[in-house]
Amino acid sequence: MQLIPVDRANKPVSKKTNFVDIYKTPDSIKRILQNACCDCHSNETKYPKYAYVAPISWLIKDHINDGRAHLNFSEWGSYGKELKENAMEKAAATVKSYEMPLPAYVSYHPKANLTTKQRKILEAYFSHLEIK
Repeated sequence: MQLIPVDRANKPVSKKTNFVDIYKTPDSIKRILQNACCDCHSNETKYPKYAYVAPISWLIKDHINDGRAHLNFSEWGSYGKELKENAMEKAAATVKSYEMPLPAYVSYHPKANLTTKQRKILEAYFSHLEIK
């Protein structure tokens, strides 16, 4: 199983398409996104050591691919306005309802365990963002 490699290369991130650069996201919100969202919803994934062991590596890569398919902050600028609006609505709703970050992810990444205050901050930011 270990002989089947998993591609862990991240695509380069461009300031022209990156969500936090486009909206000049405040550092406090950037930190929340980095801790709780970017491993699965950007091209800035930081793979933990256990992500190099099959078959766990396959499951992790599948989760990342799925997360990026739903929302990729690194490729935000390539989305159309309607997709951006829907993505922000969904992001606000899933943070508010504790669906995101995934409980399994939080169990291995304690920094991703958002406080109620952090959830409210993210929800407000996503809900009131003027979509460009």
